[in-house]
Order: sequence, then structure tokens, then C-alpha cells
Amino acid sequence: MTEDLAPAEVVTTAYIELRERVVALVRSLPEDRGDVVIPACPDWTARQLVAHLVGVPEDIITGNMDGVTTRVWTDAQVARHDGKSLQDLADSYEATGQVFDDVLPMIAEPVNSQMVMDAVTHEHDLREALGEQGARDSAAVEVGLAWLHYAFATRYSSLMADPFTVEGVDSYELLRSLTGRRTTAEMDALGLDGAGVSAMLVGTPLAPGV
Repeated sequence: MTEDLAPAEVVTTAYIELRERVVALVRSLPEDRGDVVIPACPDWTARQLVAHLVGVPEDIITGNMDGVTTRVWTDAQVARHDGKSLQDLADSYEATGQVFDDVLPMIAEPVNSQMVMDAVTHEHDLREALGEQGARDSAAVEVGLAWLHYAFATRYSSLMADPFTVEGVDSYELLRSLTGRRTTAEMDALGLDGAGVSAMLVGTPLAPGV
């Protein structure tokens, strides 16, 4: 893994595959599973997390980028889909592809890779909450990691050694660690500098507990 961002065609394919996986997963769930609280995002249920995933491409398509990545922006996405069933949300997410798949290749880097990083992080937030493992070696995981390396490379020298050089840490666990989804102790057990990673994430939306 290097800090080079993934090519646009790889990013596009990774996102489309991710959406297909999430749609299939959501369609497979009984409706009451939508009320499961997401430990990594404790203010959200599974249904609300999916609403955010649906809302991002909707907002990009309509140009609604005021406050992009802020809590206000994501809360509006959740509110917009309030009351929808899981099947409705799956239909809505699938339907975004009719327009968004043409828009995707035109999203400039590094924004395109950052979008995949956010989406794949939440895909696995959802999977871990529901006990539905899968797709840990997906292209989206690698795209997300490439963006994280690009975004945080300048912090390594001052806070810790480059975590991408640590042997024996698989891509999935590295992604979960660098997105604030693992405790300091869990990261230490993987061979990472848990305190260093946590310090690197301070002041970012990925900081543990944010």
C-alpha cells in the first residue's frame, strides 16, 4: 500500500460494488433489524445509517453540498428518509445509481476516494452491528485505505511510525483502526501504535467517540 490514490475507474467500480452489497444486505434483513443501534455511530440505528448512505449520492446529484461532511448535513439526510422501511431505503439507494453512476467518474480526486472511504467505513459499521461479516477484502477497503494514507501521511513523522509499514495487519483491521473503530488496546494488540493512531485522529471526524 502506498499513499497514491486509486485511479478514478477503480474508485468508480469500488463504489458501485459497495452499493450493490449494501442493497443486497439491507434487502435480506427483517424489518426489526433496522432498529439495531450501531455501536460505532451510537446516535444512529441501522436504518438511519443506511439513510446516510442513500443521502450522500442524492446530495451530490442535486448539488446540495452546503455543510458537506458536517453533522448538520448528515442529520438532514437521515431526517429526509425518516419513516422509510428497510426495503424502501434499499430501493432508494439502488435508484441513485441511475444518475450517480454517470456522475461518479467526474468527481475529482481526492474527493472521490474520500467518499468511498466514508461509505466502506459505514458498510462495516453496519455489518459489525448486525453480525453480518463479509467484503473485508473488497476494492472499497483498498480505496479507503489509499485515501487515509494520502490524508494522514504528513502526520506520521510527528506522531508515530507509518502504520502502513507494520507487518501482519490486514487491510480490514487497518481500515477499522484508522477510522477510529478500534480501541487503543485493540490496536496495540494488532502491533499498531494505538496511542499514536488515536492522537493522529484528534480533530478529525474519525476520532474515536466522535
